[in-house]
Amino acid sequence: MKLFKSLLIAPATLGLLSPLSAISSEVDFQSISKYSNSEYELDSNSFNQLPPNKTLLSGGEGLVDSESFDSFSSTTSASFSAEAILGGISTDFDTSEAVSFDYQYQIGLTSSFTGEDSLDVTIDAGGATGSNASGLFGMDQTAGILLIDGITYTFPVGGATMLVGDSTDISAVYTGACAYGGFTDYIGNCGTGSSVGVGGAGATVAASYAFDGGFSLAGGVSSPQDELLGEQDDIFGLEAAYTADDYGVSLAFSDAETATFIGLNGFYSFDFATISAGYETSDIDDVEDDTSSFFVGLTKEVGPGTAEIGYTSTDMDPYGIQIADDTTYLYEASYAYPVNDALTITPGVAIIDVESGETTLAAVKASFAF
Repeated sequence: MKLFKSLLIAPATLGLLSPLSAISSEVDFQSISKYSNSEYELDSNSFNQLPPNKTLLSGGEGLVDSESFDSFSSTTSASFSAEAILGGISTDFDTSEAVSFDYQYQIGLTSSFTGEDSLDVTIDAGGATGSNASGLFGMDQTAGILLIDGITYTFPVGGATMLVGDSTDISAVYTGACAYGGFTDYIGNCGTGSSVGVGGAGATVAASYAFDGGFSLAGGVSSPQDELLGEQDDIFGLEAAYTADDYGVSLAFSDAETATFIGLNGFYSFDFATISAGYETSDIDDVEDDTSSFFVGLTKEVGPGTAEIGYTSTDMDPYGIQIADDTTYLYEASYAYPVNDALTITPGVAIIDVESGETTLAAVKASFAF
């Protein structure tokens, strides 16, 4: 009886094993090994969760979005910068000579919706009270509060570029031709800050057009926010510029209704260094004599950094320390050393000389950009 059962079980067992044997004989284990080694590789991203893409419904384009875990926005990018200045002043005037520390922080948000337009928002923060040194550097003073410094929208119209914005300079669309960076604030626009570097009164509309061959035209108007082109003082500005690879020149005119300014600046790059120069003149209501300023500066790469030396003479009294018919002379020298891609250290010295006294500034500026 047991023999009979064994004879019945044996064929059934063989029947179950034979398909497995056939399958194993058809498997190419070498191919599996080759596929796993070369056709599919595992890395640190292999097991990341995929973003939950929502389905776009038929006829509902734009109603359902896709989400991304690793992007700030599909249209917006952000940039950040910070500056810290440790400096001291020695002066003949009755003012503080203490060594001071000042800072400012800036966030720039840029959005583009068509690839040709740009919505830009600038947010600034600075210390509570500015020192004498911070005033020479033009640093922000916001008591540590983040404030919107300006918002603009730039877009093309035909071949021109249009700009509309609030708390925005007219010169934001200017080409300019000053290659000098500047250690202190006043000298940074080659001494033409009221013409080629004209600011704004509030709400601004400006446009620029670049012709073939390096020639460009730009202009605009800026008014207080509460009254566009009304009874309050508006600012009008125009600029014509030509730039080439080794040289450039810019001529600008601005009218603030109570004063007009004409400025000219330019640069030329020699083999050994780049020379920048600027000249500006003003005609101010109720002031008998016109005022003017002259600037010249040199920029040269020295080692891994950039050295600059600048000089300006002006009777526009930029620091409010001149007496009648006096002239302010400003000398400065600095060296910008890039520590890495994000940090630049700039030590420098500046001397302000007027008939009634002299002021010397020595400072080290740390600039971060990321």
